[in-house]
Amino acid sequence: MWVFFHRGPHFFAGWPLPLVGTVIMAKLELRSGLKRLQNRYRLVVMNDDTYEEVVTFRLSRLSVYVTMSMIFVVLVGLTTALIIFTPLKYYIPGAGTDYQSVTALKRLQYRIDSLEKQDAIQYQYLLGIQQALAGRGASELDTTLLRIPEAEISND
Repeated sequence: MWVFFHRGPHFFAGWPLPLVGTVIMAKLELRSGLKRLQNRYRLVVMNDDTYEEVVTFRLSRLSVYVTMSMIFVVLVGLTTALIIFTPLKYYIPGAGTDYQSVTALKRLQYRIDSLEKQDAIQYQYLLGIQQALAGRGASELDTTLLRIPEAEISND
């Protein structure tokens, strides 16, 4: 890339220089970008009927960016604090649980499961007794002999 510069009344004035000009142009663009951020503007709020100036602000793009960034940070901080320090955290799935309540919940679930099993066993027992008392139970006697293996003695 070749860039032409006029450097004054010497021999190389106007000759193409390789890539040195791009660095200088980048610095000029950076300075002009910073200058553009620091340019002052006037924001005037006027009454539409009387054209009277109600409020006047002197602003720059940089001050607007800084103000908007600060407002964003404050709003995010307030929202985070509101969620963390109030009961709103319990409405977020998985975020508002602590270790003690989770372990207590698991312990209660285990107890409920064991009570349901015990209830089913008692129901079957009572149903068997009712059938036996009513004479409807067709139960066969188990007459098969059990072969119990003899105990082995090991020398381990």
